[in-house]
Amino acid sequence: MRRAHAQPVQYHFEGDIMKLGSVALIAATAALALAGADSVAAGKNSKKASLATKTTGRMIGVNVVLKQDITDAVLKDIARFGIVRDTIYEIDALTLQARETNLPAIQALPYVAAANPDAVRNGAPVDTVPVEDFGDGINTWDLDAINVTDFGSADRQVSYDGSGIYVAVLDTGLLDSWRQYFPEERIATQHARALGGGGGDVGTVSSQPNKWEHDQNSHGTHVTSTILGYRYVSAATGPLSVNGVAPNATVIPVKVLNQNGSGWSSVTARGIAYVTKLKTDGLLGDSAVVINMSLGGSTLDAMEKKAIDDAITAGVIIVASAGNSGEAGMGYPGAYAPVISVAASGWVSEWPVVGGVTNRRWWRTDDVTEPTTEENFYIADFSSRQKAGQDLDVAAPGSWVVGPYQSNSGQISYSFLGGTSMAAPHVAGIVALMAQKYPGLTAGMAEGILQTTAIPLPAGCRTVNQPSGPPEELCWEADATGSGLTTADAALAATP
Repeated sequence: MRRAHAQPVQYHFEGDIMKLGSVALIAATAALALAGADSVAAGKNSKKASLATKTTGRMIGVNVVLKQDITDAVLKDIARFGIVRDTIYEIDALTLQARETNLPAIQALPYVAAANPDAVRNGAPVDTVPVEDFGDGINTWDLDAINVTDFGSADRQVSYDGSGIYVAVLDTGLLDSWRQYFPEERIATQHARALGGGGGDVGTVSSQPNKWEHDQNSHGTHVTSTILGYRYVSAATGPLSVNGVAPNATVIPVKVLNQNGSGWSSVTARGIAYVTKLKTDGLLGDSAVVINMSLGGSTLDAMEKKAIDDAITAGVIIVASAGNSGEAGMGYPGAYAPVISVAASGWVSEWPVVGGVTNRRWWRTDDVTEPTTEENFYIADFSSRQKAGQDLDVAAPGSWVVGPYQSNSGQISYSFLGGTSMAAPHVAGIVALMAQKYPGLTAGMAEGILQTTAIPLPAGCRTVNQPSGPPEELCWEADATGSGLTTADAALAATP
């Protein structure tokens, strides 16, 4: 399962995709007259494999990646082991609702490259924002930390703003009230999707029209606000424009997590394949495409891995959160090496106390000392550490980041959130700036530049103020930071 990576705190495709959602359709497909080598191979395998078919054990969702194209012969043969719930022709994969005891037999089929249980993944009329982007918005501590903005200035400190770049946010979708937070021009509503199902649920991984903009969780909206900026309104200030890392980028919301912020890797794979197809079909023109996934789970899913590999081959760059499991290790897909993974850092001057009272406006009124240095930052204790076989790339602000977060539908509000979910969009935004400067940017280039230009955060300890109570000493080892704290100006300077 996948869950959104936030503190405190199952993926479908529309269009020409074939959907197999009933026993009747499977039976009809299996009744077709089959011809060709694949049919012969499946038929020969059928007698052996059928002996292993079990009729006991609990039903689970199984994600299957094939060694070949999906054919009628394959669908007929594999249907002996369960009900085919979904097919993803773009990555030669399918999902089965099957008995857990049949998994070894499915894995042994000659046309199956990999198969595993579907993995958990956790991460009304409205007013329109009267501007097209927040490039002249106010500074916040997290953007100051990565040198996108500076305290006391509405001028951006970098000359790129993400223009012409698409950032697909695979998350919970957007709140009903998203138009009160973001300019309509910055959200690609024509490409937005909501994908559901997974986990062996009855029915296919499906698309629910418009559900992407009826989220009740707020997580995807908060993540999007870091990339684009947002409209902030309070009784004390009235409306303010808050800057974003890439305020002129265009966000494609792809809802792959449920209203409770959790979901399945099969749905995530659908989401990745959907975005990849937008690019390969030319629906996004020649624009660079970045995917942000502020979500993860404890295992790498074969279907998800194939979708990531195909996306990167197509030129899509993927950024994902490292996870919030601390010493237990990183989450996937962030820990998968081709993905740019992000740990959560914080600023030592968080929650300054003035006259014995904690300043709760520090996030937009206090200055991060220039130049950005390692002494001013720490790694959050919840941020996942890199374990054997895992790959952690860089760190970015992920402690006490402010953004839209609603507890009541339709009532605009904001909240401090911490987590690697908040860190990842900072890096996705920086990658969008890099791609704007160099349209030929690849995933490997982006990762290499981010790593070589990061400010090292070697193992150490920092004393950090808290929202209440005494300061705390926070410590970390070398497995917590990747290459260190990423900054936009250094990454852009190293981009061709």
